[in-house]
Amino acid sequence: MFVGQGTAMCGITAYLGAKQAAQILLNGLARLEYRGYDSAGVAIYYDGKLSIKKKVGKVKELHAAAINMPGSTGIGHTRWATHGEPSERNAHPHVPAAQSASDSTFALVHNGIIENFKTLKESLTRKGHTFYSDTDTEVLVKLIEDVKSTTGKCLEEAVRQALSQVVGAYGICVCSREDPDILVAARQGSPLMLGIGEGEWFIASDAAAFLEYTRQAKRSKVLYMVTFFRKYSRTLTFENECCTRWSTSTTARWL
Repeated sequence: MFVGQGTAMCGITAYLGAKQAAQILLNGLARLEYRGYDSAGVAIYYDGKLSIKKKVGKVKELHAAAINMPGSTGIGHTRWATHGEPSERNAHPHVPAAQSASDSTFALVHNGIIENFKTLKESLTRKGHTFYSDTDTEVLVKLIEDVKSTTGKCLEEAVRQALSQVVGAYGICVCSREDPDILVAARQGSPLMLGIGEGEWFIASDAAAFLEYTRQAKRSKVLYMVTFFRKYSRTLTFENECCTRWSTSTTARWL
């Protein structure tokens, strides 16, 4: 398995395809329990809305609350507290609109530590942003939202511009209510593995999270971001240069 340079363990899972996402995300989180965590959560798109479930404690408690959530696009996370106590308020996924998923345009999960989050938070607070958690992750969420609202850019470009302001190690994945047919992922230090299925994509901190569904996988490159669409993905540098395109019919390295 690929080991990144990030210091915080935590775990990310994500899915984009035709199957129900809840079971896939929850199974993946259960396979990532070895990484250590104190809370877990998922965000799933369905019928024009993002729905979020979070629980402090074990993945099995989240499973009971989230297994029947409908939708075929979603993200999941197990959190090990680094900024703020273990709580549902601090658990991932995070959203920009007052922690209300149905009112939010996107949701984000994040591994790692944003070293300059205090400086970014002070700047965003001066602009009128309000914070509802103690996490550095919410700072990144509000930063992406600020870029979107001030520039009118799409989610992919807003993520890229926001990350250009971030110092630290991270792996992130973002799902969108406005465009539910995409996922955006990026890493700097913290590991991310990309799984390729039949017309579907998997993203996880460790390929073990999705090996029951596909054994075709590749490593996400450091300092790159990948946007996943239904039929293909594209990899961009943080300077917005497109370097690779993969389709769901691509043969990747078998694990």
